[in-house]
Amino acid sequence: MAIAGALKAMAAPAWRKLFTRRMSSSFFDPPPPVRSRRVVVTGLGMVTPLGCGVETTWKRLIEGDCGIRALTPQDLKMNGFDPETQSYTYDQLTSKVAAIVPCGTNPGEFNEDLWFNSKEHRSMARFIGYALCAAEEALKDANWMPTEHDQRERTGVSVGGGTGSISDILDAAQLICEKRIRRLSPFFIPRILINMASGHISMKYGFQGPNHAAVTACATGAHSLGDATRMIQFGDSDVMVAGGTESSIDALSIAGFCRSRALTTKYNSSPQESSRPFDCGRDGFVIGEGSGILVLEELEHAKNRGAKIYAEIRGYGMSGDAHHITQPHADGRGAILAMTSAFKQSGIHPKQVDYVNAHATSTPLGDAIEANAIKHIFSDHATSGALALSSTKGAIGHLLGAAGAVEAIFSVLAIHRGIAPLTLNLSKPDPVFNDAFMPLTASKEMPIRAALSNSFGFGGTNASLLFSSAP
Repeated sequence: MAIAGALKAMAAPAWRKLFTRRMSSSFFDPPPPVRSRRVVVTGLGMVTPLGCGVETTWKRLIEGDCGIRALTPQDLKMNGFDPETQSYTYDQLTSKVAAIVPCGTNPGEFNEDLWFNSKEHRSMARFIGYALCAAEEALKDANWMPTEHDQRERTGVSVGGGTGSISDILDAAQLICEKRIRRLSPFFIPRILINMASGHISMKYGFQGPNHAAVTACATGAHSLGDATRMIQFGDSDVMVAGGTESSIDALSIAGFCRSRALTTKYNSSPQESSRPFDCGRDGFVIGEGSGILVLEELEHAKNRGAKIYAEIRGYGMSGDAHHITQPHADGRGAILAMTSAFKQSGIHPKQVDYVNAHATSTPLGDAIEANAIKHIFSDHATSGALALSSTKGAIGHLLGAAGAVEAIFSVLAIHRGIAPLTLNLSKPDPVFNDAFMPLTASKEMPIRAALSNSFGFGGTNASLLFSSAP
């Protein structure tokens, strides 16, 4: 009562000031400042249409080989359907080329028996198996197989995908149509969930740090790497196994992209010429599959254990087109914003970049818009001929959710090996280019201090990753 009386006796502004002062003194102190930590790449792993493994893929890429071939009815994964339905579906597809991972037991081939054909693998769809295979290579390359509990707690996983296992969804829908729903596998849901790639990797190696999965269409791999970088920078982990994975070579996925008129249709009789980034003859992308996984690590952590360092991640830029579900805006503003953001946080000037791995998928609209955006960002550095530029999708097609991670690895290897990879099938460059500003048509040995990798996805989602040589 005495307090109430005292407050009544005070003027309203006075007691409010007193109340605010007393309340503010009981609030929490501000959070401690976040000290950004430097992040480096210490391990690489890949499964691609050029082969299984980093060395196999890189060698074939640099030599100008192509991993694209003719699509067959067997590739459509319709074993549960009658032959007539399989044949009809295949005939109706307007695009009959694909970039498919070579499988077998020979060196450089993906061994399906190791990843899919045992009882313990029943819960794994193909995209998960690809991620596990690439992750194993990356972890061995990084020499990071921690057994101590605290080390496992400080190691996380960030692996995303674009579509998951559409073939499993098609098979499940058939069971409903045939009134055989009781035959549905109890592993159906775990096989189709995007985050199960990260989940299986974390379970296999006991990693208890962040367990994350981005799903941003064709920018997924880049966003997964960028998000993992931020987790290390902010102290959530010391090591991250990060990248993207995809397996969309199936009837429904290909039919869907055909109906959206995104895939190439002019080169069904000449598959290896079908993916033509920046070329006047391009008419759509080639659907591909595979996985790219990197081991990212805090710099001092890597140095203290004597790890091999390939490169440093210096910038991660993101943006949205806010324009159209599949088409970028003609002014390329989304791409420009993503690249600009990556440079702002990097401490690197565009003139210091030696190589750009473009997103360019071989679509008529997207390639030209990105080329103009690159010209805008790099200005006279690009038009002088000092900037090496290529799209590696001519060799591997478009790996959708895995593309950004695989192409990030190509950018890292370009820095580490001093070779900028070529663009296949560039016989008549788009008019946006001139003599000095021109994508590479042959792999080029050159010192590469910094490289930029672009990834853009449906829905107008954009990501740019900027790498520099090892500190």
